Amino acid sequence: MTLWVSLRSKRIPQSLNDNLCKDYMGKQTIEVLIEGGKATAAPPLGPALGPAGVNIGQVVSEINKKTADLKGMQVPVKVIIDDSTKDFTIEIGTPPAAALIKKEAGIAKGAANPLTDKVADLKIEQIIKVAKMKEDALLGANNKSRAKEIVGTCQSMGIMIEGMSATDALKAIDEGRFDEKIISGKTELTAEELKAQEEEQKKLQEDLELKRAEYETKAKDILSKFKDNRKARKAMEEAGIPMPIINELAPEEKKEEAPK
Repeated sequence: MTLWVSLRSKRIPQSLNDNLCKDYMGKQTIEVLIEGGKATAAPPLGPALGPAGVNIGQVVSEINKKTADLKGMQVPVKVIIDDSTKDFTIEIGTPPAAALIKKEAGIAKGAANPLTDKVADLKIEQIIKVAKMKEDALLGANNKSRAKEIVGTCQSMGIMIEGMSATDALKAIDEGRFDEKIISGKTELTAEELKAQEEEQKKLQEDLELKRAEYETKAKDILSKFKDNRKARKAMEEAGIPMPIINELAPEEKKEEAPK
């Protein structure tokens, strides 16, 4: 966890034993990255708050309360302390859009090859939800354009929307197929929709595992025909084997350093 103490708009790295910087308005700001819902009084947050004279337990409790819905994600947090009253204000930033998308999809990571592999299928309501959470960081001037930005991120992660590829979902948004939900700002799914999504997720995972097994069988067959590792790698690449599988089965040989 990296701790920064800010002075106005600048960020200055600060050791735990140094006094906190104060701005010209009699306030000091501590910026820290924590896992949602898991802030503690342990270093680096606790020792940094100590010299400020605030109730550390209250600060930690407030941070955890405000980040409870972001468990498992790294969340930027600002603690702004009034030097005279010792009152504090906590500002919670939002995780990257990709992290929010993964949380909605219930996955740990995106697809290794997003062009061919699909790891999740989100509803338009979930796209709207992420777009709302990242509203201040997105370039779009309205809900529709911001939703399209989130769909664009899904495209690079191998995530479908409403059973469509991200490319088709973008077209559907342009055609107005989701206008009613986007305008209403609906972000929650029904119990039935959540259950159906969970079943779809299991099916996608099974399909991925089956596809991986097919790639591995094909790769091993190619590997058995070559003694030269470089030629084997090239043949596997030409056969469309994903690079992670190639690297796993036929690691790239390290070049020997020339003697000095």
